[in-house]
Parts: sequence; structure tokens; C-alpha cells
Amino acid sequence: MPAGVRHDIGVELMRVQFGGEPTDFKPMSSVGAGAYEVRVRDASGAYRAMYVAKFEAAIYVLHAFQKKTKRTAKTDIEMGKARYRMIGGKP
Repeated sequence: MPAGVRHDIGVELMRVQFGGEPTDFKPMSSVGAGAYEVRVRDASGAYRAMYVAKFEAAIYVLHAFQKKTKRTAKTDIEMGKARYRMIGGKP
């Protein structure tokens, strides 16, 4: 990911960390309860970071990727689901 995109995603996750909402996000119920996707765009394309913040210990970034199609790829959703299960979440 380009440095600017990484920075923008970090800022959005910091908003969540301090109790706010990202400026552009959507729920990812297909990944698991409480999972969301931060959406960032720059000149090189669209980028996403899936995260879950419902656990007290931390905000968990499940997966980050460049989006190349209109729909989120099944492989990206499956990666998010697998990591969600790893942290003790139930889809």
C-alpha cells in the first residue's frame, strides 16, 4: 500500500480507538458481528481495512487490501472471517 494510504487508514483507526467513527466505513456482517471496513481512496485506487473493535482488549485489524473490483473479493472476506475466528469471534 502507498504510504499515504497507510497513513489515512491509521488515522481512521485512531478515530475508532478514541471512540469515534471513521469518515468512510461500512459494516461487514459477512465477516462477523461487529466487523467493519474502512474505505480509503487515492490516485492509485481503492483500499480497504477490515477491523473489529467490539473486544475490550484492542482494535483488531483483520485484513487490509487494495480493492480491484466493485464487490469485495471472496478471498478477502474469507481472510477476514478466518482472522475474526482467530481472535475468538463467532461469525
